[in-house]
Amino acid sequence: MSLAGLKKQFNKANQFMNEKIGGAKGTELDEDYIEMERKTDVTEKLVSEITTKTQEYLQPNPAMRAKLMTQAAWSKVRRQHMNTLYPQPEGTLGEALSTHGKDLGYDSGFGQACVETGESFSQLADAKYALEDSIKQNFLEPLHQLQSKDLKEIAHHRKKLAGRRLDYDCKKRKKDKGGVVTDDELSVAEEKFEESKELAETAMHNLLSNDVEQISQLSAFVDSCLTYHQQAVEILNSLKSSLDNKCNDASSKPRSQHVPKRVASSVKRTSDPFDSNDSNGKSGSYSLASSQPEYAQPVVVPKAKPSARALYDFEPENEGELGFSEGDLIELTQQVDENWFEGKVKGQVGFFPINYVEVVNPL
Repeated sequence: MSLAGLKKQFNKANQFMNEKIGGAKGTELDEDYIEMERKTDVTEKLVSEITTKTQEYLQPNPAMRAKLMTQAAWSKVRRQHMNTLYPQPEGTLGEALSTHGKDLGYDSGFGQACVETGESFSQLADAKYALEDSIKQNFLEPLHQLQSKDLKEIAHHRKKLAGRRLDYDCKKRKKDKGGVVTDDELSVAEEKFEESKELAETAMHNLLSNDVEQISQLSAFVDSCLTYHQQAVEILNSLKSSLDNKCNDASSKPRSQHVPKRVASSVKRTSDPFDSNDSNGKSGSYSLASSQPEYAQPVVVPKAKPSARALYDFEPENEGELGFSEGDLIELTQQVDENWFEGKVKGQVGFFPINYVEVVNPL
């Protein structure tokens, strides 16, 4: 920084302290400008809040959002592309219904109904992904552009205006006190102050008068939501009609009779010393075995969790990595790619290289 620039910064700081501590009054801006500043600040806060809340609306699970953000940041560090989708609850439920419905078999009416319901909920998940893509493209991206371009430009002009106002007031105060400030210096400072005010005011006016574009973006957001809900109603109406038909078909069928099969008889013939010569004329008889057969209880072996044993110490160098010591047993949650696992140890979750561990129980 040049000597003149350093002096200018010192004058600004001096004027700022005089206003904050010494009670000196700076040049006041007109009420219209102050109101525009207020509305601009509200707009900036509104855009930031709406962006966050819209992302929460599309992806309500905070833990999963954090995991996806970590994976995205991790793939960016390693310059690899990982397209991991947010698991929609409709899709998760649909998959469970379809899987267990098929396990029941196609001869089961309830199983068929579960499969059909699962397929419909998978369609709901697809519609939800389409909603997410539409809102990101037509609503969130324009908001991001507003933040990164228009609001950033306004903040730049306002910051410059504040600095030039301090410079102008400092020179004006010094001149009033008889300091060495020429009329030309004061005039140049005033012109720069006016120029910055005009630029900031024009930028804020353009932002605040752009209602058509901003309302159209909000309308696009609502249109995306409406399209999703219309698709959801159509899918659910079709499913409800099909399930009602299946219920009517099931109720019209006669209830099948079932006779339980007898297990292998444990009755065995016993020899009777009085078989044919019984004084009462009774023939030989059968008697139940004195003791019931004993069956070994099946031993349920709990399934071991996927895990790996640390071969070496690993010190994390980037955010999202999992550190551990040699000999630690690490619970495996997923394999990210051919070089990295994701796992958990001592309450910490993160990524670590595969060649640092020996797999004990595979995924």
